[in-house]
Amino acid sequence: MKIDIKHVAKLANLKLNPDEEKKFEKQLSDILNYIDKLNEVDTKNVEPTAQVTGLVNVGRTDDQTQPCLNAQEALKNAKSQHNGLFKVKAILEKE
Repeated sequence: MKIDIKHVAKLANLKLNPDEEKKFEKQLSDILNYIDKLNEVDTKNVEPTAQVTGLVNVGRTDDQTQPCLNAQEALKNAKSQHNGLFKVKAILEKE
């Protein structure tokens, strides 16, 4: 399958050099060819599944829901709050 890698790069807002274009064109083409191969597989009688391990929800008996603090109780000792939320100093600076 022939891929217009320059068009794909433009859509993805990527600047590729000629070596990268060649490399990614082959990789993307290989991926799409593999998908075509997968589409040839007859899955008509295969039921959809979300997981195949057979595991069920694993939890301890102690992992039960319990009553928790409401927002007002959680915020009562907060140094600073705003609109019902904790207010903290910024950790990321704008450059």
